[in-house]
Amino acid sequence: MKILVVNPNTSESMTATIAETARRAASPGTEILAVQPGYGAEAIDCAMESYLSAVAVMDRILTIGEPYDAVVLAGFGEHGREGVQEIVDVPVLDIAECSAHVAQLVGRSYSVVTTLQRSVGAIEDRLRLAGLADRCASVRSCGLSTLDVDRDPAAAMEAIVAEAERAVRFDHAEVICLGCGGMAGLDEAITARLGVPVVDGVAAGVRLAEAVVGLGLRTSKICTYAPPEPKTITAWPLSAHLAAEAR
Repeated sequence: MKILVVNPNTSESMTATIAETARRAASPGTEILAVQPGYGAEAIDCAMESYLSAVAVMDRILTIGEPYDAVVLAGFGEHGREGVQEIVDVPVLDIAECSAHVAQLVGRSYSVVTTLQRSVGAIEDRLRLAGLADRCASVRSCGLSTLDVDRDPAAAMEAIVAEAERAVRFDHAEVICLGCGGMAGLDEAITARLGVPVVDGVAAGVRLAEAVVGLGLRTSKICTYAPPEPKTITAWPLSAHLAAEAR
């Protein structure tokens, strides 16, 4: 089995962190292909960057030159998952939804600890849209940007632990979800500090992708995620268009 794991930003170091976590979570015999877009923001902290990443991620997926069995989108609730489901036949999993599903299997309520405060609303909207908001005790910000988390994981862990502790104490969260792909790999250390289950979205995404593929399931194409109707789309895929212009 081969799982395509897509970092939605252009940070090579974050892609490496995500790939390491994905490979550690994968079952023996599962191959992880970790990629990132060729253009877009180096970190995603606002709606504009998220919408741009949606285009860049679809572009990158269309240019993958090898087969794969599932896609894991390693942005925590970023835009574009539905578009990817339309352009590929294999299962497509978003780590925000995967985290919430897993959290609800091991606790009655969960909280998400994410990066900046401006990301809180977007995550709340994604969970509500996915039907996963009822048992979400809170979405909390650790006050660090995605780049901050990538550049200084040790300091990030302290900030995340502090906010997670508040979620457990004040919001009565029984499970903590790490609300950023760049937080991949911090789950065990935070669990040891707080004594509650901590869900790493990348690891959850990989394991759930294995389960869905193992069940022989694929994305339904009967209606909502059917391929786009044939029509002219100017300069698409954008990366191929830019390469052709450069030549």
